[in-house]
Formats: sequence, C-alpha cells, structure tokens
Amino acid sequence: MAETKPRLATVDPVWDRICTEARDAVRDEPLLGGLIHSGLLHHPTMERALAYRFSLKLASGEMSEQILREIADEALAEEPAIGQAARADVMAVYDRDPACHRFLQPVLFFKGYQAIQSYRIGHWLWTHDRQDMAYFVQMRVSEVFGVDIHPGARLGQGIMIDHAHSIVIGETAVVGDNVSMLHSVTLGGTGKEDGDRHPKIGDGVLIGAGAKVLGNIRVGRCSRIAAGSVVLQDVPPCSTVAGVPARVVGEAGCPQPSVTMDHLLLND
Repeated sequence: MAETKPRLATVDPVWDRICTEARDAVRDEPLLGGLIHSGLLHHPTMERALAYRFSLKLASGEMSEQILREIADEALAEEPAIGQAARADVMAVYDRDPACHRFLQPVLFFKGYQAIQSYRIGHWLWTHDRQDMAYFVQMRVSEVFGVDIHPGARLGQGIMIDHAHSIVIGETAVVGDNVSMLHSVTLGGTGKEDGDRHPKIGDGVLIGAGAKVLGNIRVGRCSRIAAGSVVLQDVPPCSTVAGVPARVVGEAGCPQPSVTMDHLLLND
C-alpha cells in the first residue's frame, strides 16, 4: 500500500496572529469571550470570520444573516483576492494607525476596515451582474458604518480609512494600492454627467480629512492632499496640494506619504 504523505499546513501569519491575540483578549477581558469566540475563534479561516462579520453587521429585517452569509461565503470562496486584500488592509491599519495595537482590532472594532471588506463583497456582486444585491450592500454599509462606497468603484489593497465617518466614493472612482484617507473624504463628480466621472487615485496617496477630490482627474502616486482641500485638477506624482481650489504647494516630502501619515506642510 502506497504511503500517504502528510499534507503541509497552510501558512497564514495574519490569521494566526489574529487568533493568538484573540485568545489573549479572552483571557484579559472574559466579558468579551462570547463576542471574540463567535467573531474569530469559532472560525477555521479568516475568510469564514469575515463572512460571519459581514452577515452579522449588515443583516436587517429586510435581509437575514443566513442569506448574507451565503453571499459572503460564495464571494470569498470564488475570489481569493478578497481575502488577500483583507489581510493587506489589516496590516495597513496596524502599521499606519497609532490607535491600532493589535491585528484583531480592525476586524472587530474599526468601522473603516469593516466597511471596506463589506464593499469588496458588494463589488464582487456588481461584477457578477447582481447589481440590485450590490446596491443593497452599499445601502447597508452606508447605514451601519457611515461609509458610502459605490459597488462599481475599484479599490486596491493595503487601504486604510481612519475614523471613516462620512466617506463617499463614487461609481467610477479608482483607488490604488496602499492609499490612506481620513474621515469626510469625498471622491465625487462635478455635476450630473454620466460615464467616467470620478477621480483616479494613484498608489501610495495620502488624503487628509475633509478633502474633496472631484471629477475625472488623476492624483499621481505618492502625493499628498491636505485636509480640507478641494481638488479639481490633476495632481502630479510625489507632490503636495492644498487649498480651495487646491494647488501644488511643494513636494510630497517623503517617498511613502500614505505610510508615514505626515500631514504637515512646514518642510515643503
């Protein structure tokens, strides 16, 4: 009889760390034991935990947890990139948000992270010709998290949305990899025109709180948009823009502004 080789264990350092932190959290705060077990430790993979969280948070009298769980399980199983992006997003939040001290925090407590992961499932529905269900997901994400991302928008991975209140991202917007943005950011249009009408944000861009980027314009990679700015024209790569309307006020000041999260203009 042929010898059967043992299967190699799947290596998933992000999920392993989340589970380790979860066990420590239960030990330190037993009152959260039920939440942490049902949300994390009960699940064999991060994908299963994300699907559970999606269904728990977005369920309502109009749509049951069971139906939403089936949708999320199907999306995460069919599109592995969703789970990969979720891991990159966890690492981005941990690296860039000084209020994040553990990997489990975004998954359980940070609405920006949870809104992005819910959007990813809505985007999967959109790209599979299930637009009405995608709109339902968009509606519930907006109601629950205060984040309105059209399911047709395209977001990269390694995204960090800090605080995440009143974020609006339009249908034809594109957000690259490793982008950071703060609360009250709008990536919107400039009127009632149809077609490609929303901003294209390059990799590594930092967008300050309250900034409005409007129209089918391009924001170059590794640039900075100062808080409260209104951007109506293309932004060159590796530059800083500020003002209403925004204008170039200097270089970005560092190779990776979205990682350093430095909003100061003093050294430009």
